[in-house]
Amino acid sequence: MTTHSYPVRVDATLDEPALGRWLWLVKWLLVLPHVLVLSVLWVGFVVLSLVALVAIVVTGRYPRAIFDVNVGVLRWSWRVAFYTSGGFATDRYPPFTLQDRPDYPAHLAVDYPEHLSRGLALVKWWLLALPHYLVLGFLVGGTVAVSGDAGWGGGLVSLLAVVGAVVLLVTGRYPRPVFDLVVGLDRWVLRVAAYAALMTDEYPPFRLDQGGVDPATLDLRGERPVG
Repeated sequence: MTTHSYPVRVDATLDEPALGRWLWLVKWLLVLPHVLVLSVLWVGFVVLSLVALVAIVVTGRYPRAIFDVNVGVLRWSWRVAFYTSGGFATDRYPPFTLQDRPDYPAHLAVDYPEHLSRGLALVKWWLLALPHYLVLGFLVGGTVAVSGDAGWGGGLVSLLAVVGAVVLLVTGRYPRPVFDLVVGLDRWVLRVAAYAALMTDEYPPFRLDQGGVDPATLDLRGERPVG
């Protein structure tokens, strides 16, 4: 059985055995510089998304420069979340950059769409995505979309990340099943965020793809056929 690859790829690597038992308790403090920067970037993200909306309605295309910046904001937010309450799965401090960092254990990429539906751009971010917003309200504690805070702001994702961190504190190891589940939930959040930000017309699947490697990444590597 094959799985259709979604154009938003979210990958992560559990940073063991390098994880310290205690550092996760103070990451909320260490990440404050990122919170300040991301709070500004997310204001820009919203403004640029509105500009992109107009451009899509008029031309059917997402301006490439705006697309790259907005993907970078999602990427930056994902790294901060993975470091903090969206995962607690690495002790490597997130880099201050919109670009991908191959040496960092959390990655996000979105395939650039050559053409987008003008009509869908008007409704997908508020109407069509509504069922997913209800799911995300459970996953991230009422935060309907990804935001620039340290992590996803609560909910099931943060609860499971804390469970993994507590097990790490007691045993010295982050439980792999918890990691796989947390990353799968994070992947769901980011797919919906990209869809709501008009980066793709392909509706996010109601499917939990667990594990650190995204199914689309496996497809690109040729490790399984695209379904």
